[in-house]
Amino acid sequence: MALLKISDFDPDYREAFDGNDVKGMSVYAQGTDEKIGTVSDVLVDEEGNFRYFIVDLGFWIFGKKVLMPVGRSRIDYGADRVYAVGMTREQAENLPEFDESMTVDYDYEERVRGVYRGQTATAEMPLEGAPLDTASTVGMAAPAPRQNYTRDTYDYKYDEDLYGLKEDTNQNLKLYQERLVANKVRRKAGEVSIGKRVETETAQVSIPIEKERVVIERVSPTDAGKAVDPSQVRFGEGETTRVELYEETPEVRKEAFVREEVRVRKEVDQETVQAQETIRREELDIHNEGTVVENKDRLPNDRV
Repeated sequence: MALLKISDFDPDYREAFDGNDVKGMSVYAQGTDEKIGTVSDVLVDEEGNFRYFIVDLGFWIFGKKVLMPVGRSRIDYGADRVYAVGMTREQAENLPEFDESMTVDYDYEERVRGVYRGQTATAEMPLEGAPLDTASTVGMAAPAPRQNYTRDTYDYKYDEDLYGLKEDTNQNLKLYQERLVANKVRRKAGEVSIGKRVETETAQVSIPIEKERVVIERVSPTDAGKAVDPSQVRFGEGETTRVELYEETPEVRKEAFVREEVRVRKEVDQETVQAQETIRREELDIHNEGTVVENKDRLPNDRV
């Protein structure tokens, strides 16, 4: 199972520590006031379970970082300390060094587990699942029986003493409270479709037109019946007069023009909605037989 740094798994990991940051906490040997190093980071598995503290042993071994299983630690939030349970300087020297650029794989973890288990691995017993890096039992309790596992079947439950968080050794009680977190989700509320269609109608237009016609009038001159000079008389045959007639015919064509312009835009209307939900809060019940002093200095402002 791949291991991740806690900030890579959850950027808001500080909420698990009441807003505090476990990084930077001082590490002390259990039962003493001897500082052995500082927590530089935390490794968790893919499900978010704490597996190791990365401890910088600057006070014991300059420039060396090692992994300390969470089951071998006790966190004191009041003192801002992490106590290493059963850690000795000799054991720290035997732990393989941790490098920030390295990948923590099964083989490396087995080397780490081997030191904390206090078992001995020899060339004559190259069993899968046996510790890979220790020379002797180092200041720990009797080693647990070897589990029958391989690199593909190993589970952290095989080493409960290394990875199990013992709440009884961490003297703190967390009181939880729920709060409402308001958020907005944008969703589609509707859709307006705007298009064009063509409608037809029959239009009429009046056009005045002109037509020419010939009007023939036969009238009696004022000198009708008066004799004329024979020399002025010209009798002829086939003499004609031609008159051209014109008329107007209607000519209708169509032309397009902009009748109207439509502008489309969106406007945002704002309103405030009220939501309510039932939230829970844990309160501390103290049943004492003696004198108990309750220190409220560390309570949030809204709880004092």
